[in-house]
Amino acid sequence: MIGVIDYGMGNLYSVSKALERMNAEYFVSSDLNELEKATAYILPGVGAFKDAMAILTETKTDKFLKDEVQKGKALLGICLGMQLLFNESEEHGWTEGLGFLNGQVKRIPGENVKVPHMGWNKLAFQRDHPLIAGLQEDYVYFVHSYYAVVNGPDVVVASASYGVTVPAIVGSGNVFGCQFHPEKSGKLGLAILKNYLTFVSRM
Repeated sequence: MIGVIDYGMGNLYSVSKALERMNAEYFVSSDLNELEKATAYILPGVGAFKDAMAILTETKTDKFLKDEVQKGKALLGICLGMQLLFNESEEHGWTEGLGFLNGQVKRIPGENVKVPHMGWNKLAFQRDHPLIAGLQEDYVYFVHSYYAVVNGPDVVVASASYGVTVPAIVGSGNVFGCQFHPEKSGKLGLAILKNYLTFVSRM
């Protein structure tokens, strides 16, 4: 059972519809007591890092997620949700993140590309990983102005080029992230979500 975390800054509708298309068992909630019943989590996100972390901290969802991940439950962050997995972000002033992954979230340099980055870019797979098992490189849909500068290449599963090399899929242990929107990225995006569900079912 997937718990989709509702903290007021997620694209819950499109994520829910994607899970429904895959006949996945899921529920959407902001209630930590309810979310504790889930076997794994999706943390969506649209908006600013600082605002999101303020809500997660105020509602104690940050501590909840750290405890659940420590128990061995899987967590997938999407877009802003992926950025929140890292140590910190410079968006609207430096803000501490969830700290599951080592790195900083920084603004995409705008010298040669338009920011925000909105559109389809091709993934380049960097290493074998459960999220991309059996899949081929293809285009996925991005909407973002910031990207993760990762401390250590072993975290990056797939990247995309947009003025800089953007970590597009990241993963370490039972924590995963997609900078793009898999729920809006056609067959490849849905296949990545399906792989996440498969990973969770085997835990």
